[in-house]
Amino acid sequence: MNSTKRLILLLSLSIALIFVGSLIYKNPNTFGAKAQEGIIPEVPYVPTPTEVVEEMLKVANVGKNDVVYDLGCGDGRIVITAAQKYGARGIGIDINPERIKESNENAKKAGVSDRVKFVQQDLFETNFSEATVVTLYLLPAVNLRLRPKLLADLKPGTRIVSHAFDMGDWAPDKIIKVQGNQTERTVYYWVVPEKNK
Repeated sequence: MNSTKRLILLLSLSIALIFVGSLIYKNPNTFGAKAQEGIIPEVPYVPTPTEVVEEMLKVANVGKNDVVYDLGCGDGRIVITAAQKYGARGIGIDINPERIKESNENAKKAGVSDRVKFVQQDLFETNFSEATVVTLYLLPAVNLRLRPKLLADLKPGTRIVSHAFDMGDWAPDKIIKVQGNQTERTVYYWVVPEKNK
């Protein structure tokens, strides 16, 4: 990534964080009940574009026998699409109760409530060991903090797909560029390796 693109990315993230901070300052209930309890999401809600969702599921080769976990599921679109298009089961995790409510409504509208479930929980406290595919659209620092848990808890062969952000020095197995509305997005793909004995 050249320095201009890196600068634009950093400025964009800074603006997003300032915006979220101002929302919290003006309305501490912005993030629902968890904000009142002093737990505020580390990642602002930004929906993954449809073309990126499609590419994430495609690169992970999602099928009917998969269990897809979306960490920071937002409106549920990734696990809903995995259930609708590929017949997979899905679990969406989000700390924001409003996102969980919206996800459940979206699953009902899509007719996949029997194949997906949404859980309000801190992703660092979530047991996602049954996952065969994990999807992420978090922030670089969150990905890095989550990486040891992913490697410790997931079975070898589990596929991990991240929209926009990598995992530091853990080199991805694939990097895919997705052309969207005047913007190119990046998808990173890893396969959990065999554990050292």
